Amino acid sequence: MTKETYGQIFDLSSGSARELNRALHAAKDGDNLAPWRVFNSRGAHSIAVGVDADVTIEIDGDVGYYCGGMNKRASIVVNGSAGVGLGENMMSGLIYVRGDASEAAGATAHGGAVVIEGNASGRCGVSMKGVDIVVKGSIGHMSAFMAQAGSLVVFGDAGEALGDSIYEAKLYVRGGVRSLGADCVEKPMDDVHRAELHEKLKLAGAAGDVDVGEFRRYGSARTLYHFHVDNAGAY
Repeated sequence: MTKETYGQIFDLSSGSARELNRALHAAKDGDNLAPWRVFNSRGAHSIAVGVDADVTIEIDGDVGYYCGGMNKRASIVVNGSAGVGLGENMMSGLIYVRGDASEAAGATAHGGAVVIEGNASGRCGVSMKGVDIVVKGSIGHMSAFMAQAGSLVVFGDAGEALGDSIYEAKLYVRGGVRSLGADCVEKPMDDVHRAELHEKLKLAGAAGDVDVGEFRRYGSARTLYHFHVDNAGAY
């Protein structure tokens, strides 16, 4: 988009993240919700948190902690990398990062989609509750820890303890896995799973990037759902 096509321009070198968020929170369906563009983000924390409107927000530069946290319906594009807690507890909408993401991307998120073109650090998708996360690079340790629902798709490798104490989230990894966490096991990759994975890739605009047949599927062995003394060492 050219500068003229944006409905709102906000420069964080002259205004605060609080002022930006206040303006975004005032956006309502039925308004002229032309796309927003945010300049000079310079790693600022809590940019575009709690947005509840069908609006597109494009951020030029790196962002700090909790960008897009509690997002609902907004589409947020980060032309840079993101700090800790990207999309934390988001409910719906889309967050697209063209760089890397730090710890706990998509943590506790209930819905929507998070797409990361680069790598994601440890605890990606921790306690996710319905979000779809696609990482085109690799992910760090303890990713999908206690993941309850949704999916985590990784084009690259996964670090240690993938899916530790996982519930019913679905994990797809194309590269190597350093180790699996407690109660996480590799599962068969059938046609129904390949079709499901293809839909997740379409959602992220990445359906043509990779062959779904190159992925392996992981999920819960369901041995830790109820306490059993024989499994005490795994809790």
